[in-house]
Amino acid sequence: MRVFKFAAIGAVALTMGLAGCSQTPQQQRATTGAAVGGVGGALVGQAIGRDTKSTLIGAGAGALLGAVVATSGGPQPGDRQMCRYRAPNGQVYVAECDERYYSGRY
Repeated sequence: MRVFKFAAIGAVALTMGLAGCSQTPQQQRATTGAAVGGVGGALVGQAIGRDTKSTLIGAGAGALLGAVVATSGGPQPGDRQMCRYRAPNGQVYVAECDERYYSGRY
């Protein structure tokens, strides 16, 4: 049981570290979904199997399912994409896409 506690603490610390490295909103949703799903899966696995093996299987399945569900919604309304534009003088620059991009009138 002592090994399980250290493994759980290590898994939480690793997930927190990976969440800090997420760069896009989709990556952040996937990381958060995996963390929440992993914790929920571990609790369900422990409740069903009452042993370490069941807890680890539940945590893995929950993390996978949580990441998939969190990212399945596609871009959220607050997510902004970056677009390339050309200025009248010919210079190309990158800026946040305008509404024409999101409404399909580009």
